[in-house]
Amino acid sequence: MSANNEPSRRILVADDDPAILRLVTAIVEKEGYEVVPARDGREAYRLLQTDGEFAACVFDVVMPHMGGRRLAEHLKVSHPRTRVLYMSGYTDDAILRHGVLEETAAFMEKPFSPEVLARKVRDVLDAHA
Repeated sequence: MSANNEPSRRILVADDDPAILRLVTAIVEKEGYEVVPARDGREAYRLLQTDGEFAACVFDVVMPHMGGRRLAEHLKVSHPRTRVLYMSGYTDDAILRHGVLEETAAFMEKPFSPEVLARKVRDVLDAHA
């Protein structure tokens, strides 16, 4: 956690795949953000309740215990200004068609390049400003 706990630089990342979690954490940290990683939805939920404010969250759509959409629903109540970027191995069309996400949701399909992830995180944060 940064000394001043500045929410504009803190990103919560949740993914149940350890390799993806490490990769996303490394890419986002390289862009200058402080990353707080969570290994699943339950851990992410706990961090949202106990670890202060976040500028944005990057959530896998499908995770054990609690998926990204359910986490985002909790965020709307507890941290309404925090933006969410969803990621999934499923295509955005399949996710939207099955009603998992709303059409306006920020979404990134796996696999993705470091450049795409960095741009999507910036886009989500810019939408917050």
